[in-house]
Amino acid sequence: MTGLTHFDGAGNAVMVDVSDKPETQRVAVACGSVLMAPATAQLIADGGVKKGDVLAVAQLAGIMGAKRTPDLIPLCHPLALTSVRVDLSLDQARNAVDIEATCALTGRTGVEMEALTAVSVAALTVYDMVKAVDRSLRITDIRLVRKSGGKSGDWRGE
Repeated sequence: MTGLTHFDGAGNAVMVDVSDKPETQRVAVACGSVLMAPATAQLIADGGVKKGDVLAVAQLAGIMGAKRTPDLIPLCHPLALTSVRVDLSLDQARNAVDIEATCALTGRTGVEMEALTAVSVAALTVYDMVKAVDRSLRITDIRLVRKSGGKSGDWRGE
């Protein structure tokens, strides 16, 4: 299984040994969206969701999700995150909540999974908070948009 770091020579799943890697400043940014009906976007804009402030609750959920990534994703290293930022914005022209998460640390392994988990958990929270009024919700386009640090250096998506 060449190229796949989470398998040993016999094909068994393993956590990658990062003990010989140097510590570097690492940052990852991920984003995604929740698409909805126009009335749902208006309800969020008006603060009319019975469960509370959708964007504020989803922001906190995203931060908590990033911190819990190794509990959710097998073989993920537990990391001492130094920064987690989750920003949500309502784009009423697209009837969407857009989410961006930035995770950072100084360490031996990257924070891509933490950023992606933050976006995913925030999106799921938006979904949960408005699902009673909108069955057409779609979580979409969750992706890594950039990362820096480590042996592979800087990377930017399209």
